[in-house]
Amino acid sequence: MIDQPARRVGALLDQVGRQLRQHSMPALDSLGMRPRHLLTLTVLRDRAGSSQADLSTLLQIDRTNLVGLLNELEADGLIERRRSPEDRRRHLVELTRDGRELLSKAEFALAFVEDHVFGALDASQRETLYELLQLAANGEASCSELSSDC
Repeated sequence: MIDQPARRVGALLDQVGRQLRQHSMPALDSLGMRPRHLLTLTVLRDRAGSSQADLSTLLQIDRTNLVGLLNELEADGLIERRRSPEDRRRHLVELTRDGRELLSKAEFALAFVEDHVFGALDASQRETLYELLQLAANGEASCSELSSDC
């Protein structure tokens, strides 16, 4: 009997991720957005704004690159930067009304993409998948549970 290769979640996640990207890009392109714009606007909405330094950390993007990204979003009227009244060295970044509207349109378009890619799953299965991915993304397993090599 031939041993079956172990099931690897990473390869399946990569395949699903590729499908999501393949179908998401046209939806975002039609709105004049790129994935990094979507992520930035989402973080700003979910946090009700952020300091520029905190946003750099949250997005895991170099501060210099963040400035370029924010310049693009600000030029399109999607965000607003202003100095913090408490600390004039800090810049606060917030979504504008136009930014909220565009983000809403993007999320609506991407919901159709998810319906297509995850069409084989019912609502309960999608919820379970979401919860499991949330656990993985949040690093629920401690290092000691995984191995002593962490």
